[in-house]
Amino acid sequence: MLTRGSFPTFGGGRKTLTMKKFLLVDDHAVVRSGVKYMLSEIYKPCTIDEAANEPQLLQKIKSVQYDLVFLDMNIPETNTLDLLKYMLIKQPALKVLMFSMNAEKLHAKRYLDAGAKGFLSKESSIDEIKRAINLVINNRPYYSEALIDSLIHDKQQNKKANPFEKLSEREYQISQLLLEGRSLSEISSQLKIHTSTTGTHKAKIFEKLQVKNLVELIDLAKMSS
Repeated sequence: MLTRGSFPTFGGGRKTLTMKKFLLVDDHAVVRSGVKYMLSEIYKPCTIDEAANEPQLLQKIKSVQYDLVFLDMNIPETNTLDLLKYMLIKQPALKVLMFSMNAEKLHAKRYLDAGAKGFLSKESSIDEIKRAINLVINNRPYYSEALIDSLIHDKQQNKKANPFEKLSEREYQISQLLLEGRSLSEISSQLKIHTSTTGTHKAKIFEKLQVKNLVELIDLAKMSS
């Protein structure tokens, strides 16, 4: 049981709890509120900052060295994969825990390869969230049991974890926006590229994933999750 001024360590002893600094990045205030309450109960004392979008996040990490950043994967008008990489360029030792409603099997590997310390589902139990926090705070990576089983199974079958790994970074980014229901013009505007370029990427995505239309792309994403 956690007590004031201490937290469990994996070596079996106890450490004096120093002031922890957390940053919650999510565009939904209710999500930030829930995580903030949980962290304030687990870690005493601690400071918990919040950011609702990319500009607020970048402003925060300019002046503060955080012990842990909770980063929602789906922040509007933001490529969180590129954002993660940029954050780690600015603060290489920064510990980032991705927090998402998206299927981890489909997305986790890219974020872990980019430097995230873990990929946590928003549907996880309180105990699982606490486990993820403690692992990352202690500089250890977090993998859910479901993700471990999936990676082991795919390795045994000598295949990639999911077909979306065939895509380049830009293709993967566009595929996720297509799955969100964005039109080619909306995607082009967000990524600041020409509509014809977006159309070319879409054609390559469909070719690599062997789908003919958006409905088949959605079905493939569901089957791969």
